Amino acid sequence: MLAFSSFVALAASAQTADEIIQRYTAGMGGLDAFNKTTTAKMTGTVTLQENDFPLTSQIINGKAMRTDVDVMGQQVINVYNNGTGWKINPYAGATTATDVTGTELNDFKAQASLANNLMDYKNRGHQVELLGQGDVGGVKTFKIKLTTKEDGRITTFYISTSDYTLLKSETTRPFQGQDANFETFYSDIQVIGGLKFSMTRSQQVDGQQVQGLHFDKIELNVPVDEKIFAK
Repeated sequence: MLAFSSFVALAASAQTADEIIQRYTAGMGGLDAFNKTTTAKMTGTVTLQENDFPLTSQIINGKAMRTDVDVMGQQVINVYNNGTGWKINPYAGATTATDVTGTELNDFKAQASLANNLMDYKNRGHQVELLGQGDVGGVKTFKIKLTTKEDGRITTFYISTSDYTLLKSETTRPFQGQDANFETFYSDIQVIGGLKFSMTRSQQVDGQQVQGLHFDKIELNVPVDEKIFAK
């Protein structure tokens, strides 16, 4: 039994980052299936400071994304459209449509694809590296570092060693005037049209939740009007 256990541990540690990502992606429904999905409409709520606000996200897969959040009667809008982006956020001084550039635009672009950066890292030119193993809430995980091609941003993904589900990701981004370590936890996986989605996500900074996201409904291959992405 001891020898067998040692063999299992050795086999697990010998896996490459690419092999782990392939198993994770296959478990979620497969990269081809994600890429063949044409559109998506997602509705739910964003939680900020213990308040829930209605959210609607509409996607033309790989091309465009629009997210609308109703915050106390005012609309916060993020849009990516085939290489350009804009936003309206009255709470951040952007009361009219304001262009988005740099890292923020890259974030918007990633949100316009149903397959995330990790699933499709090869086609997008990102680099990955296996950092060994970690722990998320007592669950053993593989730690995979992804460095984006566009701006060199580093995100570390934590994938369960037992069932290859994504449990957490972490990255550094600006927060209240300084760089902070953001941790995003993924849960409540549901199968929709043969694809798996994490319906609930919790984002923390220094162990304190700063934002929550929950999708009540995800619809795939539904009509999405391209006019909503125009500035």
